[in-house]
Amino acid sequence: MERQTRRSKQQPLVVTGGAGFLGSAVVNILHSRGYDNVFVPRSKEYDLRDQAAIIRLYQEVQPGVVIHLAAVVGGIGANRDNPGRFFYDNAIMGIQLMEYARQSEVQKFVAVGTICAYPKFAPVPFKEEDLWNGYPEETNAPYGLAKKMMLVQAQAYRAQYGFNAIYLLPVNLYGPGDNFDLNTSHVIPALIRKCVEAKERNEERIVLWGDGSPTREFLYVEDAAEGIVSATESYDGADPVNLGTGKEISISDLARIVAEEVGFRGDIVWDTNKPNGQPRRCLDTNRAERFFGFRAKFDLRQGIIQTVAWFNAHRVRA
Repeated sequence: MERQTRRSKQQPLVVTGGAGFLGSAVVNILHSRGYDNVFVPRSKEYDLRDQAAIIRLYQEVQPGVVIHLAAVVGGIGANRDNPGRFFYDNAIMGIQLMEYARQSEVQKFVAVGTICAYPKFAPVPFKEEDLWNGYPEETNAPYGLAKKMMLVQAQAYRAQYGFNAIYLLPVNLYGPGDNFDLNTSHVIPALIRKCVEAKERNEERIVLWGDGSPTREFLYVEDAAEGIVSATESYDGADPVNLGTGKEISISDLARIVAEEVGFRGDIVWDTNKPNGQPRRCLDTNRAERFFGFRAKFDLRQGIIQTVAWFNAHRVRA
């Protein structure tokens, strides 16, 4: 495996979505580990929903490894408003990228899925073997199932063609550089922005979706990137692998932590007419530690402090 790692560092490595939130962190870690030939396809030049663009990408770059991070994604509201788009765009990108990677004799394909692939009522903590024991939470099922098809494809291609494709399941991500658009963002950046703006306006309360009871697990973006790169270098198995911290927190407790770190002292009001989403999310992370030694390093509050600081320093960009 060490010889394979050294050889792959000399070959082009494609990171789809490499200019995005998670992708930028992955690219930075790849560079720090000596991967100098990293190619990030941009959507203006390579529309990954288009077959011809994907074929051209592989012909022009001739990568040895592909890390597929590109996704069309958002929070509960965005998923609810765009189920068809989220299903089609994510499914067609994954299917075509992996198929033409196989045809182009790419040595390894790293498919990055989503915790949204898990059944709505999966036993907690979520274990990889429970992935097929039920239907995902309805508001994000189209997105989750589209990404989950890459696992089916990876295992099928391994069985028939001997194609080395692995499948990773990161939990909810957050950190500097996240998306803070309230229409499409996930919970932590949305909470940070709401609290910061409410504090600046001297508002007495913020209104949040649901009742605050659901639990979530959050993985700092640098930890997620470390896990993905470690799996790229050291894992070649057929089994899906969770990436997370193994620690859950209720949305109500999370909101209090964010409010404390922002300095917002008003009330938190819950709009119970809005959906809660999946009741609980927490991963069993033993497989990642066993297969490629991954263990998250960042504490949640520490990560929130750094994310708040980044948002305050980059308000125009955020």
